[in-house]
Amino acid sequence: MAEIRIRNTEERIKGEENVRAFLESQEVLYEHWDPSKLSESLQNKFVLSDEEKAEILATFDTEIRDLAERRGYKTWDIVALSDATPNLEELLKKFENVHTHTEDEVRAITAGRGIFIIKGTDDVGYFDVELEAGDVISVPEHKPHFFTLMDNRQIVAVRLFIETEGWIAHPFADPAFAQ
Repeated sequence: MAEIRIRNTEERIKGEENVRAFLESQEVLYEHWDPSKLSESLQNKFVLSDEEKAEILATFDTEIRDLAERRGYKTWDIVALSDATPNLEELLKKFENVHTHTEDEVRAITAGRGIFIIKGTDDVGYFDVELEAGDVISVPEHKPHFFTLMDNRQIVAVRLFIETEGWIAHPFADPAFAQ
């Protein structure tokens, strides 16, 4: 279950309803899918064949299509990252800079853990959303953020897009952001 850490105060927000309410106040969509639907063989697997990716997409087809219909997403895929991922450090450097997009950045975590760092309202500042299997988040277009791995450095997620070529990151220089 997702957990939030507000960076300015170190306050932690736990519990599905509390997390959902906080994120809603920051214009971020949060949902939870049942991760136990996924076959046990894929619940902790982070190097995936095309067939295994297709199995994950088929397992969550109803949820994906429901979210896509409600939010206007037209295409989706699977991203799997772990220490076995070629050029992982290069990829992470690209992710680990505050940026915006011209469409939502959506992740439905199916295995592992990841973290979104998001710029909230002026009274909140930056906050971390720690995600695990079953957590679904949509960071709205133009909202400064970035995504990275947790200490275990393993994640599998469904990504949904409006534009069929996927999103493009636009750097967001913010002197108020400190890692």
